[in-house]
Amino acid sequence: MTTPTSSPNTGTILEERVDYRLDEGDHERLSHYTDKDKLMQAMIEGTPCVALCGKVWVPSRDPNRFPVCPECKEIYESLSE
Repeated sequence: MTTPTSSPNTGTILEERVDYRLDEGDHERLSHYTDKDKLMQAMIEGTPCVALCGKVWVPSRDPNRFPVCPECKEIYESLSE
């Protein structure tokens, strides 16, 4: 994926290549916790987001159909204490 950026000195548009590495594994079988605003952006734009546990994925499925990732849940609960 490329992101257009402007060079402040020349006014030309440069393209910055962003390489998203998607983790294989249980992200298809579990629901993960992530920042709500970033999740909405990822769902609208189709860009990957990062879960509390570190998984990187593009959200495309109903999270209510899957159990919550135990690692995400543990991290979330430790943050709310």
